[in-house]
Order: sequence, then C-alpha cells, then structure tokens
Amino acid sequence: MTKIRPAPWDLRAIKWVGFDVDGVMTDGGIIINDAGQEWKRFHSRDGHGLKMLIRAGLKVAIITGRTSQVVTARARDLGIEEVHQGVLDKLVAYEASLARWNLSPAETAFAGDDVVDLPILARCGLAMTPADACPEALAQAHLVVQANGGQGAVREMVEFILKGQGLWDDLVARYRA
Repeated sequence: MTKIRPAPWDLRAIKWVGFDVDGVMTDGGIIINDAGQEWKRFHSRDGHGLKMLIRAGLKVAIITGRTSQVVTARARDLGIEEVHQGVLDKLVAYEASLARWNLSPAETAFAGDDVVDLPILARCGLAMTPADACPEALAQAHLVVQANGGQGAVREMVEFILKGQGLWDDLVARYRA
C-alpha cells in the first residue's frame, strides 16, 4: 500500500527529481562476473517513466555511491545528463545540483532507500522510497510506493509527481489511438 505522509510539499513546485541507483532503480543486487564487469537489472517501465519526466521538462539526476559503466550506459540511454557516481557524501552532490539549476529544496524530490540517502531525504521537498527501503529511510519518506526497488518503484514515483502536476494525461495521450 502506498504511504503518503503529509508534508509542506507542493507537487506543482517540483522541477528536479533525483534518484539513487542500487535499491531504487535496481533491486539492490550487484552482479560482478569473473572479468570484474558489473551487471545490474533495470525495470523497463521505470526507464520509460524517467523519459516521461524529462519530456515533461523536469530535470532528472542520478546520485549514487558506486561507480559503474552500467549506470553510465543506462543514463545515456534514457537521456539523463546529470549523473553523479562514486559520491561519498550525496548531500554535497545534491547541493551542487541545486546551485547549478538555481533551485530551492522545495523544488526537488529525491528517491533513496538506505541510510546514506537520509541527508537528502531530510532536505528535499519530496522524499520518496521504494517499499523495501531500510526502516530509517521509510520513516523519513513523504512517499513510500508499493513496489520494491527495481520492480516498478521509480515508475510509481514518476506517476505520482506527473499526476500531481497535472501532466500525466497529456503525456499518455500521445500513445492513445
């Protein structure tokens, strides 16, 4: 069941949406083969949702602690231009993005699932988590979606924002016959 905690956020104000990768965009599993190559599994509807956010004119960013060519390739495929990898202090990357786009925290949403995401979840306008986030992240979240990380959670978050901004129906209309 989706949990929405009352907060002083206004979905219409959201202009920037950031996402952690492992545990949010993926199920958190990391596969490393004998050659040292890293593999991750992404949900296709999550990817399409991210493209819809971009099409709607919102800024989309990735902020992740790990560094992976898989994430670089996925971001390029989706058209996500702002990618912060190997970030030890995610709040620093978040604050740099706010400065880059001249945004206030109230104009941002962030999706995280673990304790390393807590500083951004506490600062952003709309804090989001998948259903299987750690207890501390769940407690901090304004929005907890039904899906687990990597299993459609990002899509639920995207739909929540775009529907709240009144943009969803127009974006979907292009696919109707």
